[in-house]
Amino acid sequence: MTKLRAGDWVEVRTKEEILSTLDKNGRLDELPFMPQMFKYCGKRFKVYKRSHKTCDTVTNTGGRWLPNGIHLDLRCDGEAYGGCQAACLIFWKEAWLRPVTGSANPAESSSGRQYGRSKHCADARRCTEEDIDRGTRVLDGDAGGEIRYSCQATELPRFTTLLRWWDARQYVEDYTSGNASLGRLARGFIYLAYWHLALAKRARLGHVSRLVYDFFQELRGGVPFPRWKGTIPHRHETPTVSLNLQPGELVRVKTYKEILATVDSENINRGMAFDAELVPYCGGVYKVKTQVTKFIDEKTGKMRSLKTPAVILEDVWCRSRYSNCKMFCPRSIYSWWREVWLERISDGADAPRLATDPCSRERLRLKRGESPHASSDIGKVKAMEH
Repeated sequence: MTKLRAGDWVEVRTKEEILSTLDKNGRLDELPFMPQMFKYCGKRFKVYKRSHKTCDTVTNTGGRWLPNGIHLDLRCDGEAYGGCQAACLIFWKEAWLRPVTGSANPAESSSGRQYGRSKHCADARRCTEEDIDRGTRVLDGDAGGEIRYSCQATELPRFTTLLRWWDARQYVEDYTSGNASLGRLARGFIYLAYWHLALAKRARLGHVSRLVYDFFQELRGGVPFPRWKGTIPHRHETPTVSLNLQPGELVRVKTYKEILATVDSENINRGMAFDAELVPYCGGVYKVKTQVTKFIDEKTGKMRSLKTPAVILEDVWCRSRYSNCKMFCPRSIYSWWREVWLERISDGADAPRLATDPCSRERLRLKRGESPHASSDIGKVKAMEH
């Protein structure tokens, strides 16, 4: 069977077909099928990316292999998981999808076709919707009966295997899958080479090299060096702003220099990291998608609350351009923003003027030709807020 590529059309198989691929715990090769995925059965979608690899946000081992993994442009709504607002991109197995060709009948059933089955299915009782619902949470006896959730994000190390950054097969598949163009791969490798040769901590000319990097990027209208450090001493109080931003409002991301003045030397603002993957969005204008007040801690499976809400912007996610051992990851984790990094725009007419900013031009180039979503722990809470 030919592997699905980015841009291919697929139809999600019927509920009965998918259940027949799952073991008693609602998993195929340890990848959980989540309750909210059933609503997409029988519907057609375009493949967003081939998720042959992903990033480990649970144990932080770096890149991970995922056989026969697919991302559609569908995200978790959090309904079955206590209202988690992280909106993670959902993982699909090719066994749960049917390729759609030009001659395919939309109403055609895929029964009778060959598709993958869990290696446990033959020996286990048939999986049911109740099994899948039951698998979303357990009571943690060690924490006084606190609910511990189990989803694709919390179980990621179980259904993936370690991927070394030097394994060239991943980069070949990045290209052949349609996930990344040759140009994007080349730019990523050039950045990594420059980083390791001139910008790493052991490099004597690190600061000068950063200035040289910024000089040439300014000449070409590119993104400045994305790993400058904040100006506030580590563990000192960082500023806060309350804008009470609501979905649909327009905001401008502050300049990189302005944001560095709000984070400490570890690039942290009250427990939240400003990651290198956020830098290309500096100066750009975006629409507020939602506020984040609670999310599932992927390491523990327990619900966490933010003392100060974070903001998610539409079409703003990690593109894994600067993530070192996780380059070109297709996971597309939404970036989280402190309101102190944003400015409300009252008049939408400001947007065209701001689009002339170099970072905004880079954003537009990304939206036209680069793959959108990856993964470092960008915008996520690095530690409990101070």
